[in-house]
Amino acid sequence: MQFINPTSDEISCLLREVHSIAVVGLSPNPARPSFRVAQGLQGFGYRIIPVRPMITEVLGEKAFPDLESLPEIPDIVDVFRASEHVPAIVESCIKLGIKNLWLQEGVVNEDAANRALNAGITVIMDRCMWREAVRLGAHPS
Repeated sequence: MQFINPTSDEISCLLREVHSIAVVGLSPNPARPSFRVAQGLQGFGYRIIPVRPMITEVLGEKAFPDLESLPEIPDIVDVFRASEHVPAIVESCIKLGIKNLWLQEGVVNEDAANRALNAGITVIMDRCMWREAVRLGAHPS
């Protein structure tokens, strides 16, 4: 089955409903896209939860080595990892009961996206969350 992203209206609704974003692969380096996107999302009022091993903090938020280490379930997981890492992230989302998954631009894994969809997870793939929030004027309520 070919993966199809939700409509712009559905994405806009999702971006208004979510508040906490676990950013998998968030770099502490301000020059990296993950840092800039997370910083932009933080500026819109989202709570960023950095998920990356071997760092303690990014953007003023405590970092965690993996999704299983989070003290709470985030509203959405935003992935800045290579496509081959997506299946394991999807399995973690399923196991933890995470309901929304966003795969950033260039992160494409149709099999994993369909696995997540079949498990009841809303999936957006190969799009930038920050750009979509800007384009749609959608921020947390």
